[in-house]
Amino acid sequence: MKDRAGRRRARRLAIGTAVVIALAGMNGPWLYRFGTEKYHQYQINRPEYKAENGHWEIIEFPEEYRLNTIHAALLRTGKVLLVAGSGNNQDNFDAKKFDTRVWDPVKNTIKKVPTPNDLFCTGHTQLANGNLLIAGGTKRYEKLKGDVTKAGGLMVVHNENPDKPITLPAGTKFTGKENGKTFVSKDPVLVPRAKKVFDPETGAFLRNDPGLGRIYVEAQQSGAKYETGTQDNYRVQGLTGADARNTYGMAEKLALDKKDFQGIRDAYEFDPVAEKYIKVDPMNEARWYPTLTTLSDGKILSVSGLDDIGQLVPGKNEVYDPETKKWTYTDEVRQFPTYPALFLMQNGKVFYSGSNAGYGPDDVGRDPGVWDVETNKFRKIPGLSDADQMETSGTVLLPPAQDEKYMVIGGGGVGESTLSSEKTRIVDLKADEPRFVDGPSLEKGTRYPQASVLPDDTVLVSGGSEDYRGRGDSNILQARIYDTETNTFRRVADPLVGRNYHSGSILLPDGRVMFFGSDSLFADKANSKPGKFEQRVEIYTPPYLYRGERPSLSGGPETIERGESGTFTSKDASAIKTARLIRPSASTHVTDVDQRSVALDFEVSGDEVTVTVPKNRNLVQGGWYMLFVADGQGTPSEARWVRVP
Repeated sequence: MKDRAGRRRARRLAIGTAVVIALAGMNGPWLYRFGTEKYHQYQINRPEYKAENGHWEIIEFPEEYRLNTIHAALLRTGKVLLVAGSGNNQDNFDAKKFDTRVWDPVKNTIKKVPTPNDLFCTGHTQLANGNLLIAGGTKRYEKLKGDVTKAGGLMVVHNENPDKPITLPAGTKFTGKENGKTFVSKDPVLVPRAKKVFDPETGAFLRNDPGLGRIYVEAQQSGAKYETGTQDNYRVQGLTGADARNTYGMAEKLALDKKDFQGIRDAYEFDPVAEKYIKVDPMNEARWYPTLTTLSDGKILSVSGLDDIGQLVPGKNEVYDPETKKWTYTDEVRQFPTYPALFLMQNGKVFYSGSNAGYGPDDVGRDPGVWDVETNKFRKIPGLSDADQMETSGTVLLPPAQDEKYMVIGGGGVGESTLSSEKTRIVDLKADEPRFVDGPSLEKGTRYPQASVLPDDTVLVSGGSEDYRGRGDSNILQARIYDTETNTFRRVADPLVGRNYHSGSILLPDGRVMFFGSDSLFADKANSKPGKFEQRVEIYTPPYLYRGERPSLSGGPETIERGESGTFTSKDASAIKTARLIRPSASTHVTDVDQRSVALDFEVSGDEVTVTVPKNRNLVQGGWYMLFVADGQGTPSEARWVRVP
């Protein structure tokens, strides 16, 4: 009996063991992954690891507050403005559902803000009064070939009357003299009067150069039979007499081709205290994907973008005067691709790095160089490696800004190219003959890299993807810190979330860095499933915040003029080695021309730190800055907000 019972127990044990082994075999990969992930979490949360590599954490807003963040800017209140507009969502656009949020990263509260128009793909920059200037946005979403049902395109309206301009309302009909087909305008157009041209030597009248107006037109009915194949002259219906003789349209092919996005003229200042948009005069040109850059006189230069008929603005640049709230054209014309990276130099000229994002011919305005906006002279800078892969590259003014060295990071080929560059390129604009030289390389070709200047004079470079909009599951989950003194990269903790198109990063007043957005074209490696917009915010805490107590900084004036000093209090004053003014970011589409870190001279006396702001207004533009001090390890204080008038 005992022997039989023993044999039964042995059989049950054998069967149980076999089942366990079988289950383990089937679930082995899962058990391995589970164990590996547990170990990874243990590793990245060790204090020693954080002190060496930093740490990432994900912030998820309550569902009703989530949005497709396209633009983000740090406000002088320490809060972050998150702008979606329609958020690259045609349904939102059609429903006029436009979103803006204000997020407090300290309290982790978020507030909805009424959004007056579709500020999707607008331009923005910090103003001297602490407001954020926002200009441009979306008038119409693109229509791909196959979705276009009515033939259409650009109509150039001519006015040969030198005595008066003429306005044609929306709905004006143009009929071709040769093809006999009629097209209808979608918007009103003001066509300036013709310009009389005289012989400069004799003063004799030579001719009238017609005034020109541009308007988008489309056929009255759907179908390929309404397309045109060649240029034609168009009669404007409804005009009589001299107006009919002097006014006519000219158009090339009007077809069912893809129609690009169209821009708007609207402009606003966002008030960070009232937390609302304030409408100002509209731009002269509609712009979608423009860059706004502060000039030497404090006015704001608006450059590039797609206009209200979906074409690249033909070099008609303009400036915004913060005093009058009005826009005027610059005297000279210069054309750039959309979202060009333009930075004010210490001599008052503008540096164009060649970085851009998205639209424009591959042979127009892509050479990097120094632009004198007043004379329109442009001096090209040689030496740029992978010069045909500057689209979706990032450019950052390396700290401190006084050195006037720029780094251009990664990039890709024009449009939906599969090319991407692992290069970084550095140029010293203080050199007698500036020339790009290669810096340390990235591990992979990288489009859409995010770069943030840190208060210890390093630069955090993270994210991006190897292919256009993350195709082929090509997001790069890597981060590096660039050391300006050694010209080297150091790998740090890997981000948790992939970031590509429509993403960016912003330095916060506590020394951490926030990351937003990402708009993958596809959700899988096979490119068979549509992508989903990344709504999570991620925060990176750099290693310097895990090295023990940070220096304190308190008191002091709110305003310090250029060339003047301000005294602050710190119980750690004797340990302070650097002081920096960092301009808050306004980031979108790998473009952030606002951020810069200015080195300050300082003196220490007891528990007082006295800092002095440089005199150069091109180096220290008017506005609000974060004042950081840091100790010998590079550990920064929390920022004090300081206004430079």
